[in-house]
Amino acid sequence: MPNLPNPVYWAIPMFLVTLIGEAWISRVRQRRLFCPKDTAASLTLGTGSLVAGILTVGIVAVTADWVYAFRLTDIGYAWWAFPLCFVLDDLCYYVFHRSAHRVRWFWASHVIHHSSERYNLSTALRQTWTGFLSLNFVFRLPLFLIGFPPPLVFFCAGVNLVYQYWIHTELIGRMPGWFEAVMNTPAHHRVHHAVNPRYLDRNYAGVFIIWDRMFGTFEPERDEDRPVYGIVKPLGSFNPLWAAIHEWVGIAQDMWRAPGVGNKLAYLLKEPGWSHDGSRDTSETIRARWRDEGSQQL
Repeated sequence: MPNLPNPVYWAIPMFLVTLIGEAWISRVRQRRLFCPKDTAASLTLGTGSLVAGILTVGIVAVTADWVYAFRLTDIGYAWWAFPLCFVLDDLCYYVFHRSAHRVRWFWASHVIHHSSERYNLSTALRQTWTGFLSLNFVFRLPLFLIGFPPPLVFFCAGVNLVYQYWIHTELIGRMPGWFEAVMNTPAHHRVHHAVNPRYLDRNYAGVFIIWDRMFGTFEPERDEDRPVYGIVKPLGSFNPLWAAIHEWVGIAQDMWRAPGVGNKLAYLLKEPGWSHDGSRDTSETIRARWRDEGSQQL
């Protein structure tokens, strides 16, 4: 098998240079896109994510090789395998990403990425420390079973992650229409990071926005409803450790207090915001209330 590089490691210098450039441009334009404490937290979380990945890569690789041993076909490294793997990997990412917003167990890791109330390139580096714990890698196991070699899948996953870096900015407005129709863009991803009721749990795409258009989760950015960033219950802290574990702590507290085994498991498997007594809001209840308020104003 070829020794394919990790695109994320190769892209780190580009991350740093463009981040500094964005900060300089925002300062020249007198736009308050950055907060020093928030940026420091994001960079710390990004560094911690790299360390966590290095510590767990061996187990993930062994698991991938084990599943690959049961592959249905031998795709190998034919020229067409790369683009096909990239597209299918992006579909797997869509499924993961949607699950990460709809199942609290996965959300506990993914919420780290959404916890900033700023939207700039440092937010892209605000990555989880606990992705291995929540078993995020299982969403790519079907690719190994189909017959894509693990190094190829990991390479495509890295390219996917690098692509998503540039869409975390407010300095880029709309892209050309044909590009917005097919690809994920800053405008589409600003929607995804917003807590506006209209935008909650929308635009899960990694690279290709076509998945959201196909599966009914697409929402365009609207000039009259500018995105407000963060999470529904604000983190209220710049402590990277708390950002990394706060949702896991919340799950443990809810499970401890919940009556009955069924309710305890529901706090793991149901959507974020679910509560056994209905005292909290999910994205659906927030959106429904927003729609009701809008209809009453007409």
